[in-house]
Amino acid sequence: MAENFEFLKKVDKDLFEIISDAENLYRNEFFEQCMTQTRRFGEIVCKNVLGSRRTTEITFDSMLATLKDCSLGGNLQEKEFVNDLYFLKKHGNEAAHSFKVKQDGMEALECLKTAFEVAISYCVYSCKTSRSILDLQYDTELLLTGKKSKKSLAQKYSEEKTKSEKKSKNKKTTVQYCSVKSEKREKKHIFWILVSISALISAIMLLFLLII
Repeated sequence: MAENFEFLKKVDKDLFEIISDAENLYRNEFFEQCMTQTRRFGEIVCKNVLGSRRTTEITFDSMLATLKDCSLGGNLQEKEFVNDLYFLKKHGNEAAHSFKVKQDGMEALECLKTAFEVAISYCVYSCKTSRSILDLQYDTELLLTGKKSKKSLAQKYSEEKTKSEKKSKNKKTTVQYCSVKSEKREKKHIFWILVSISALISAIMLLFLLII
């Protein structure tokens, strides 16, 4: 089955397995477990990126703090990378320690998409893989069906726009048809009123002639 994180498989098989489990959890509607798994994924990525710069840091919080200090004054990409890791930590912690099962599919999906961006940055900027994967986008259809979408986002947008325009046109045509139909009914109604009045006048005149 095709995977969104296929590009990660050759770089770090263990990370690939962890995030693949997260996607499987999502497919089976275990959304909170999915978010917890993306947190685990983010923590290991953070540990790998720190590498030899990690000394006494053990927890995800402490490793993130060190990584943030290392990236101070860095470029926008580094800041976004750290922010994405914080996002995974925050939502993963909330899912793991929540007293109630929220079953929030949209939140879990955002975690998977964020993990996807983290994976790309990790591969390109830390593991120095091909920059071509920077153009990849997370495919929700692939997540749900295991099949890659053959249509680009532009094609999907164009199709949705065409459908919307057709619905709008059909609605307008229906309104016009109803208006014409209503107008015909009104004309028909007036015609029969006139016929009735003429018949009544004729009957009165005939009665008048008979009396005379």
